[in-house]
Amino acid sequence: MDKIALITGASRGIGAATALLAARQGWAVAVNYQGNQAAADAVVQQIRAAGGTALAVQADVADEAQVLAMFATIDAQLGRITALVNNAGVVDTTQRVDEMSVARLRRMFDINVIGSFICAREAVRRMSAKHGGAGGSIVNVSSAAARLGAAHQYVDYAAAKGAIDTFTVGLAREVAAEGIRVNAVRPGLIETDIHASGGLPDRVRDLAHQVPMLRGGTAEEVAEAIVWLMSDASPYTTMSLLEVSGGR
Repeated sequence: MDKIALITGASRGIGAATALLAARQGWAVAVNYQGNQAAADAVVQQIRAAGGTALAVQADVADEAQVLAMFATIDAQLGRITALVNNAGVVDTTQRVDEMSVARLRRMFDINVIGSFICAREAVRRMSAKHGGAGGSIVNVSSAAARLGAAHQYVDYAAAKGAIDTFTVGLAREVAAEGIRVNAVRPGLIETDIHASGGLPDRVRDLAHQVPMLRGGTAEEVAEAIVWLMSDASPYTTMSLLEVSGGR
């Protein structure tokens, strides 16, 4: 089976680390980005410099037309994907639920949930034996927040990731007999730019004492779990929610 992967939100953080590791393990990688083309191009250049195959492809995953165009580009330039990593996601600034606007909630669920559904739908149409595909793997990036609730910070984000957990279980059961495995990773406190985008650049350092391992994790440590789930090294693993949280 060809090793062709689409990783959404792959211009930085966990997505970029996953793209780099997957490429080192022989995957051709489509590096999706929403707005930061320079960062996505840098990831692609790093992969190509090491002898790998990569393509930067723009799409806002919450926009169906952009997702369809992205998949068409990947089909034409790399081929049918055999792995999808639904990594693109956002947090917002710290707010209580009684302060949240509908606009904030729609953005949160459009990107974190509906975007993952649209990308998975298109992946299944290409991977499923029912559609003439050769099988494949879908890895959803959830969060330990789905378990913890993120009270006083971003309950909306936690709820969106809870939806991703349920989506993982349901889709895994739906396509297991069609050659597709569906799993999720649930990262805990990870050193990435997402915390700064939510107005809490020091969040990992401030909360590290709550982690049994007494430290935050790295994007590379999460990438190891994702790429394992993508790969033939986990052939009997589906419907799993893999904690990558240092015990938190």
